[in-house]
Amino acid sequence: MGKHGEDLGVVAGLVRASFLVNAVYAESAREYGLTVQQGQLLCVLMGRPYGMGDLGATLGLEKSSLTGLVDRAVRRELVRREPDPDDRRAVQVVLTDDGRDLAEDFYAATCRRVDDLAGGLPAADREKLAALLGRVVRENEVPTVFLDTVQR
Repeated sequence: MGKHGEDLGVVAGLVRASFLVNAVYAESAREYGLTVQQGQLLCVLMGRPYGMGDLGATLGLEKSSLTGLVDRAVRRELVRREPDPDDRRAVQVVLTDDGRDLAEDFYAATCRRVDDLAGGLPAADREKLAALLGRVVRENEVPTVFLDTVQR
């Protein structure tokens, strides 16, 4: 409901929902000793190793910002750079064992918190919301920064 009890439009609903999700994500990251960007990096790498170019495109970061982010994660021993098996000039960024453990814990806790945001909705409304958001994401070709399924 809007400020005076009216329903929100699509624009206001999506923008305000993004602020809500971002706030939950940031709180989760802080509790795990991560920055939001480090949390995103770990979640992306849960799916597979990435080359620096693909990783930058997925996270929406310029090369210098990505290099700094990966350097800090390497220093924390959360990720490592490995030679790309398909291109000797390139590297892939891979989670370390500690990075994978932290990523899985952070991901599960964040999923629970985000899922709780819609906890007051009946199951049918939750399914409808998921279907509609899925369409919006697919139609806009949003990169997979967070995995598609929630572990319960």
